[in-house]
Amino acid sequence: MGNIGYIRVSTEHQETARQEAIMQQYQIERVFAEKMSGKNANRPELKSMLEYVREGDTLYIESISRLGRSTRDLLNIIDVLQRKGVTLVSSKENIDTNTPQGRFVLSIFAALSELEREQTLQRQREGIAIAKSQGKYKGRQPISVDWENFAQLYEQWKSGRITAVEFRKRMKLNKNTFYRRVREYESKL
Repeated sequence: MGNIGYIRVSTEHQETARQEAIMQQYQIERVFAEKMSGKNANRPELKSMLEYVREGDTLYIESISRLGRSTRDLLNIIDVLQRKGVTLVSSKENIDTNTPQGRFVLSIFAALSELEREQTLQRQREGIAIAKSQGKYKGRQPISVDWENFAQLYEQWKSGRITAVEFRKRMKLNKNTFYRRVREYESKL
């Protein structure tokens, strides 16, 4: 059961001193610090911290914005912490997930994220319906295949002269589409 700190500033030119001072009051055992935008979800120190923390640890941050800029990323990080049994304490917002009030605030974040996702999907469905009614939306178009070339490569593949990977590359198909086309071709044999 340790006290872990996470510090982040957005650019190399910014200083971490203010956040470091806040960490000192919590008797932090290990601090993970980086100078990188919160919009970037692939932050090495964040990943290291999430791998390092274990059940019973408490993660201290200066503010929620230090963990992530987007609600979705923030909620994903908080979800990882909760699954690992790690308490989150944010100094600025006075959030402590070890308290009922802290858990309540996090449940509000989760509800807002779910609402945002549902509204996005609803707007998408409405937009597609309008585009269909205007004849502008035809749906996803199937990838066309040169069946003559496919047949030649298929025979080479089945006889072991080329690999499936080589077959896919020559046809410029991703793995799923490739195997769908193989099933389609074999059903016609």
